[in-house]
Amino acid sequence: MAGTPGTPRVLRAMNDRAALDLLLAHGPLTRTRLGELTGLSKPTASQLLGRLESAGLVRTTGNVTGRPGPSAQLYEVDPGAAHVAALTVDPEGITAAVADITGRVLGEHRLAAVATAEDVRDRTAELVGRAVDGALAAAGLRPGALHRTVIGTPGALDPHTGALRYAPHLPGWHSRTLRDELAEALGTPVAVENDVNLAALAERHDGTARGVENFVHVWADEGVGAAVVIGGTLLRGATGGAGEIGYMPVPGAPLTRGGGPRDAGGFQRLVGAPAVLGLARAHGLDAATAGEALRLAAGTPGAGDAVLAELGRRLAVGLAAIVAVVDPELVVLSGEVCRAGGERLRELVEEGLTGLALPRPRLRLSTVEGSPILAGALHTALAATRDTVFDTTIARAGRARTATPSDPGGS
Repeated sequence: MAGTPGTPRVLRAMNDRAALDLLLAHGPLTRTRLGELTGLSKPTASQLLGRLESAGLVRTTGNVTGRPGPSAQLYEVDPGAAHVAALTVDPEGITAAVADITGRVLGEHRLAAVATAEDVRDRTAELVGRAVDGALAAAGLRPGALHRTVIGTPGALDPHTGALRYAPHLPGWHSRTLRDELAEALGTPVAVENDVNLAALAERHDGTARGVENFVHVWADEGVGAAVVIGGTLLRGATGGAGEIGYMPVPGAPLTRGGGPRDAGGFQRLVGAPAVLGLARAHGLDAATAGEALRLAAGTPGAGDAVLAELGRRLAVGLAAIVAVVDPELVVLSGEVCRAGGERLRELVEEGLTGLALPRPRLRLSTVEGSPILAGALHTALAATRDTVFDTTIARAGRARTATPSDPGGS
């Protein structure tokens, strides 16, 4: 932010941004309540709201009623100040969501995968654009209305090459120029992030890891991965591959070479969705998905108990290796396998973990509703967009005021 620390312009900018963050956190507020939360006087709060309203960042939204005295005007962040897109990518297709700057989702669209890998290789940016256009149409927004896009994929971008690694089952996503191609197609800055990392961010924002500085988010689904958060910061690793625990050698897992969810050796071959289906069928429980298999196991004494006990043991062995190295405060279990296994599976994992590792972190199930990956992508896109839109607009307004006297009271 331009300006010298402590000058009226910088103080105004700091107060303006603090007010916007409070309006996002609390929803509509009166001038008086905003003054109380910021510690500003009523005149200064009024001047602040006037500036933000003139800049198009804040709008009035009705009055407080049902109390003695004159009704008080309510203010809120203008939802139309900016819009973002969030996407999740998997072998079956692309899901896109569009939200306004307050985080309210306005529209979603699911684009099924095309028939063959050859169809995808040269059309990735086009397909992503179609998914986003569908979400924009559902939101009633025109193309070009977006400020930023965040995409969650299995694997991770190598920070040195810009290529997607650890996800050979996503043809078309491994070009070193893909991010630039996506940005050109969408007309916004684009970030491509590991899907489990995004799920962990969602968990820390409004899930069971809220307020936790050191935790591991374990995802068991078609693929298996983890996100490691240390001191409130995601651990990415030298090549972006931190947390690729699906490839981790563990007792009982074949050490095959591969890259796709069904081919990787290691931990994934024991606790991924295909492994769960195989385990259930070996005990006479037939189901179409891992979730169905575990729900069937929960209601089948004997065979079902054996399935859950073995899966709990397998998960505990893998978690013990992670816990011994990271020593987290909390381990969050997520993905279809952990969600379907529920509290009973969590208890079995906790029991199995006892004695396998000296650290004893809390073990909890994910509490994020809907798609944690999509939610994490939205949080990431919104955080960056708010920084850009809010701070740029505030700075522009501040420069426009340099020829006028400063507001009284350091507003």
